[in-house]
Amino acid sequence: MDTAREPHAGKAPARGRVAVRARQLVREPFTARTWRQAAYALLAVPVGLAAVPVALLGGRAAAGRRQRDLVGRFLGVRLPGSSPGVLHALLALPLNLAVAALTLYGWSIVPMNIGWPLRGGDPATSWGGPTFAGAWVFHAVLGGIGFLLLMPWLGRALAALQLRLATALLARP
Repeated sequence: MDTAREPHAGKAPARGRVAVRARQLVREPFTARTWRQAAYALLAVPVGLAAVPVALLGGRAAAGRRQRDLVGRFLGVRLPGSSPGVLHALLALPLNLAVAALTLYGWSIVPMNIGWPLRGGDPATSWGGPTFAGAWVFHAVLGGIGFLLLMPWLGRALAALQLRLATALLARP
């Protein structure tokens, strides 16, 4: 078979690429990478807050090392350097707080909306109402499954921001 004459030689058919993307979209909430990034989003705040007094009490090297270890363990990037990390702890605090809040809120929406009937409320006035089934389906599909599929990608973007800041401030001599 002469592949040079085939118009799409070496390329997967469009339908196959769509299937691969769909599979990736559905699997992403259940990958270790997604949960490591979520863990980093939640742990960056307390580790950063603890780094400031540790550094002020003489543990400057340990404060920076703990923050670099956190990045390495949860974001998978080993940062070289020996900077004390106080600057990172202070400058990254607003970003880390916002990322932690978004992560907690976004992931809490998933079970909250899938379990919508457990929250109570009047289906007649709820989105998807006036029937109970309509309100539950609306909340479960858009709020539950929708956020389940969205949160890994939002987490990936937020982790990239945190990693960029950590690299700029922690990977220095």
